[in-house]
This record gives sequence, C-alpha cells and structure tokens, in this order.
Amino acid sequence: MKRGFSFSVTVVVSAIVFIYFCTVFVFIDRWFGLMTSPGIMNAIAFTGVAFMCVLNYAYAILADPGRVPSSFMPDIEDPEVPIHEIKRKGGDLRFCQKCSCFKPPRAHHCRVCKRCILRMDHHCNWINNCVGHANYKVFFVFVVYAVIACIYSLILLVGSLMNDSQNDKQHSADTFRVAYVISGLLLVPLSVALSVLLGWHIYLILQNKTTIEYHEGVRAMWLAEKGGTVYKHPYDLGAYENLTTVLGPSIFCWICPFSRHIDAVTLRKRPLPSLQQPIIVKDEKKGSCKLTVKPGKAVLNLEIGFDGVLLFFLFWFFPSLTLYPFWSLWFV
Repeated sequence: MKRGFSFSVTVVVSAIVFIYFCTVFVFIDRWFGLMTSPGIMNAIAFTGVAFMCVLNYAYAILADPGRVPSSFMPDIEDPEVPIHEIKRKGGDLRFCQKCSCFKPPRAHHCRVCKRCILRMDHHCNWINNCVGHANYKVFFVFVVYAVIACIYSLILLVGSLMNDSQNDKQHSADTFRVAYVISGLLLVPLSVALSVLLGWHIYLILQNKTTIEYHEGVRAMWLAEKGGTVYKHPYDLGAYENLTTVLGPSIFCWICPFSRHIDAVTLRKRPLPSLQQPIIVKDEKKGSCKLTVKPGKAVLNLEIGFDGVLLFFLFWFFPSLTLYPFWSLWFV
C-alpha cells in the first residue's frame, strides 16, 4: 500500500484548514481583533500549535512505521534477548507465511499494508498508514497537539459568540453563522474523541503496550488466572522507563517528532524481576497467548513512580495553554 493522500487524509486536511481559518480570521478577529496585542498573540499561539499538528500529521503519514529486515533471524541463544514469542502449536518461532520471514518480538502482519510491522499498534485509516515502531511517537504527539488545537479553537469560538452577544453584534454575527455552526459541529465531537484517544494511548504508553498487545493481554490474563498464576506484561519496565522508551530519554525532546532511541530490530527489553524468564506463547490463528518460563538469571528492575509527574505535566501545561485566550487579556 502506498503512503500518502487518500480520501480520509483529504478529509482531515480539509478540516484542519477550515478550522484554522475560522479560528484565526473569524473567532480571534471578532473577539480581540487581529490588530490588537491579544489578537496577535492568540493568532501566533494558535498558528504555532496548528503548525506542529500539521508537521506531526505529515510525518505520521509519510514515515515508514517499521519494516522487518529481510535478513532478520531470531537468536534464541542470545542472553540479551530473554523474551521470545513462539507459536503455541508446535513450539516454533513465529514465522509470517505471507512475508516468508520470521517475526521479531511485537511484530505483526498488517493486511492493509501487506507486510509485517515492527511493534505494530494498529492500522489508522486517517493517516493512511500503520502506526508502528518508527512513527508511534509522532502519531502520539500529533494527537496531543490536535487535542490542544481543538480545545483552544473551541474556547475561542465560545468567547467570540459571548463577545458578540455582549456587544450587541448579533446582527453582524449572522453573517458568520455558517462558520460558527460547522466549526461547532466539528470541534465538539473532535475534542471528545481525540481526548479519549489521547487518554487511551497515555495508558498504553505507561504500560508499554500496543493496542494489539492490550487485547492479547486480556486473553493472557484470563489464561493465567485459569492456571492459578499471575500475568504481568513482559515489556512493562515501570512508568518512567516506559515513557522514555516511547517519547525519548529527555523530557525536552518529548514534543519533538524526530527522535530515534529504540533498537529498531530487536526492541530489546530487560527481563522481568524474577528467577525465570518468560516466553510468550501465541496461537497465530486465534490470537491467544500464555506465559511459559525457562531458567534464567535474576535481574532487579526498579520501577520509578512517575505517574504524579506526568499528571502534573498533563493537567498543568496543557490547560494553561488552552486557557491562553483568557490570560492573554492581561496584556491589553
């Protein structure tokens, strides 16, 4: 499948362009005036958010999500790769019949892209591409900026309408009725849907899971409880290390879409803090999985509680940015 423009991508781009022009040239202009200091500052701030949103969206579309090298061959004797995924039936290592190659850990075959994707999360029609190892971070950052842009624009829309009613500009506001109605119909469901999507991927990042692994984990948890054992996701390294694995080692590069910090071939992780190392056993047809163990070396994995820092960042930085239209009034 060729990456690039499709009908769904065209719809997204059209919505972005429409919301941007309505926000800057209707909402900001009618609330503050584009030639005033608050109007200029809000226009610059919203343009910056919109630019980062478009930049990340374009990169998510054009970037290769992660191709499995044709020369990849699993090395089950390598002590630095303690986690291997094998089939339940026969105990063989996972092999893709369609691609005629072995599957690395966390790789899955995409029926739409017609190839195996490293650390595949899902295939997204809205970017006409898979979300995988190489573009997962930029997809996540795009969703973050999209949520900020939608809430920011919605605040400006409401403020513009309230300002018109207070200043008896209702007659002149009728001229822009279509822009207000269409923007409201777009922004309200988009803000809700993208916020839910953002929350979902924050949860996945904190657990170091993909969407596919979440559904597999539900099945694995049920099998573990049935067998009298406790299931734990084998790639979970703790909240902080899970974050740095996806977003980068420094908090200052988290909003940067262009960072490479994961081994693209093996996606090596530390073993679980146990005297035994897990092997993920999968049923390729049913998609179910369970855990088996083999003797191994104990490794201590210190989990750092970063949830509080993350919540502070999310609930302080993002709201302060989306409330910019209000506190920018102080600069009048």
